[in-house]
Formats: sequence, structure tokens, C-alpha cells
Amino acid sequence: MKVTFLGTGTSQGIPVIGSTHPVCLSNNPKDKRLRVSVMVEWEDSTFVIDCGPDFRQQMLRANPEKIDALLFTHEHADHTAGLDDIRPFCFKQGELPIYAHQRVIEQLKIRFEYVFATENRYPGAPTVAINIIENKPFTINNLPIIPIDSLHYKLQVFGFRFDKFAYLTDIKTITKTELDKLKNLEVLVINALREKEHISHLNLEQALEIINIIKPKKAYLTHISHLLGFHDEVQQKLPKNVFLAYDQLEITI
Repeated sequence: MKVTFLGTGTSQGIPVIGSTHPVCLSNNPKDKRLRVSVMVEWEDSTFVIDCGPDFRQQMLRANPEKIDALLFTHEHADHTAGLDDIRPFCFKQGELPIYAHQRVIEQLKIRFEYVFATENRYPGAPTVAINIIENKPFTINNLPIIPIDSLHYKLQVFGFRFDKFAYLTDIKTITKTELDKLKNLEVLVINALREKEHISHLNLEQALEIINIIKPKKAYLTHISHLLGFHDEVQQKLPKNVFLAYDQLEITI
């Protein structure tokens, strides 16, 4: 399995528009972060988790030949606003399967009504095949995927486990029952926004606490704000099996 970090930034990305914060002015490529997303290449399948406003740029950088499925964690704009840019894949492949909670699908139907229209469709609109997921395992191309349920403040969000790899973003609270689904991982990806407490995201200390509970062999932090600090400086402070993810990082599991 190969995992590519398409984006590792928070909802504004880094640099933040108009910001003079030192991290936003950094020349280190690892301090420049698009909105959060990953691509998972597993056997012959390619999955993308979330489709934010930087999706087109991310696809041009990663250059996948196809996408077998697009999975959504939740409906916030930094995770869904790039849906129109799936069109090249639709033109090439036909309907693109999307997987999401029923609530997320309903929100997408409001924001992207033309994508889901069944009458008088614009011929160039993207086409999707809807797959509603609940908090129980499902398969794509005969590959088992386990949803991980958690809360982003009061909003339900899904993480996903693919064999020995799991991806959690935009979480703040998670139950023991869900944590138990994350045993025996090779790699865990989890959000760590900043050092200061946040109402809807784990801060660094809280993310490290969850990593310590799950005990994956390796953990990567994502959904990172400029307020967490410079990439190289933060990395030096982390435990030896915890790494700060960065855009275009590729790992093999």
C-alpha cells in the first residue's frame, strides 16, 4: 500500500492569505500546505479521501491515472469544495463512485445540485455513483474498509481504516469503542492543529495522547495550522515514532 499526502493544511491552507506570520513567510516547501487530503493506492485500486478546493492542483501534482473511489470524512468546504474538478476522471472513466454519510450526500446535493440532477443535466457536469456509508465495514473492489466514527465539535465525522493504515482528520473526541478498531496499526494519520486548545480539533498534546493509546508503529500528524510552528522545529520535539506530515510525502505500508 502506498499513501500520498495530497494536502496537510488546515481550512485556510498555509500560507494564509495576507498573513505575515513567520510560518506563512517560510521558504521551506514543507511549510506550504494545501487543504487536507490523502490518496491511498492499495493493490490495483486508488482511493482519495476528501476533495477540497485544492483538488485540481493536488491531482496535477500526484498525477494518478484513475480514481476508483472518493471517500468523504464530512461536509465542510475544505473537504468537499473541489467536487467539480472530478470531471476529467468522469470523462475518462464514467461515473465516479463516492462514499459518504447520508448527511454529507444531502449537503453535496445542495451545493452541487447540477452534479446530482437527473433531468436537464448539463452535458459537461461530473457524474457520480452514490454510496451511503454507516458506521460499519464496507468493501470497494473487494477491499475491506472500516469507518471510524468520531466528533468534530458536535459534527459526526468518519475516519477510515485500510488494513494496517488508518486516517483520522478533523476529530476532537472519539470513544473507546472506536479506538478499539485501531489496534495493530502500522501507520496512523491523525490531525494536530496547533499547541493551543481548539473547540473542534485535537491540539498537539491531545493527538499525542491518542497516539499513545493506539500505539501504532508510526504516526503522522496532519491538518496542521501555521500556529503549530515551523515544520523542522516541530519535528525535533516529537516522539521518535511520530512525524509531521507534509504535502507530497509518500509512504509505503
